[in-house]
Amino acid sequence: MNVSSLFESVKLGRLNLKNRIVLPPLTRSRSTQPGNIPNALMATYYAQRATAGFMVTEGVQIEPRGQGYAWTPGIFTAEQIEGWKKVTRAVHSQGGTIFCQLWHVGRVSHRSLQPDGQAPVAPSAIRAEGVKVFVETGPGTGALADPDEPRELTTAEVQELVAMYARAARNAVEADFDGVEIHSANGYLVNQFISEHSNHRTDQYGGSLKNRLRFLEEIVSAISAEVGAERLGVRFAPLFESTEEERVYLGLVESDPHETYLEAAKLLEKRGVAYISIAEADWDNAPELPESFCVALRNAFSGVLIFAGRYTPEKAIRMLEAGYGDLFAFGKPFIANPDLPDRIRKGLPWNDVDPTTMYGGTDKGYTDYPTVEYHPDSLSRVGRVTEQL
Repeated sequence: MNVSSLFESVKLGRLNLKNRIVLPPLTRSRSTQPGNIPNALMATYYAQRATAGFMVTEGVQIEPRGQGYAWTPGIFTAEQIEGWKKVTRAVHSQGGTIFCQLWHVGRVSHRSLQPDGQAPVAPSAIRAEGVKVFVETGPGTGALADPDEPRELTTAEVQELVAMYARAARNAVEADFDGVEIHSANGYLVNQFISEHSNHRTDQYGGSLKNRLRFLEEIVSAISAEVGAERLGVRFAPLFESTEEERVYLGLVESDPHETYLEAAKLLEKRGVAYISIAEADWDNAPELPESFCVALRNAFSGVLIFAGRYTPEKAIRMLEAGYGDLFAFGKPFIANPDLPDRIRKGLPWNDVDPTTMYGGTDKGYTDYPTVEYHPDSLSRVGRVTEQL
């Protein structure tokens, strides 16, 4: 297999990426407490993986109500911004490019994670079913819990949230990120507005598809005015088939997902955003995206298209040669292989991920995965770089 096409330079907005390999958003729950503050360990983790052509952070909550899992980082306080500067400096010192994923979980949360123990907020007061959140049960310990029933946002509160997204984007640029990504996938807040299943509103943000896309459109417009559309991407998770449990968590299958996401793509084309990221279903035996959707998406959107979801180099090359995608993300493989691009280039074997260390904890299963050219000092080198920044 000739993988040379995956190592071509790609233009993304005003950026020139060194290859087509992407580190996608991956929640790891390692922020410093209290305050959900990014730290030096996180800086080491991202810097180790900076040989990716493009990187997107784990989901980063834009405000306190946006949190749905313990120990995830935010970007709404001065301390959090300073913490993220450690990450961006470390990544840039290694020649990497990194965007911040702006995240609000909406109804996928628990009262223990919400300010003053209040109910989560959502487009409509409809509880998320078939999904668990991770709550703190003690110092460094946590457990799965069912989401609480949310409170419906008022129209004025929806508009306040649009401003919060714009402020978070400004904070990200202040923290020296190269750009931002709107998390509009996986059943979280923006996805909840888009979905006919979770949005039963009767104001201008509910009802027709145009109205259900309005929240996303206003966020895109506000962020573009703040930092520029060329520094903005949007992530979707269009599902065409799923079980009931997968439907709730992974994207809320619509009666016509083809129409829903093509209309969203046309909206983003008009706004001139840099990219659309498509998170494909990644469970065992998951169906691939219909070819008709890939063709229509390519025709609807002229920017960069990123695809993720159990990708292999072979699948990435097939999608590239077909003209469907431009960049390709490797999630769990990048967790276990900080030098994944080098392994792909040389056809070398990959480490397996340790599922017990995915969320929370220390450097174990986070920054201690070996590289191909492993020796006792190989992974600590980047750690020393981050300490100096």
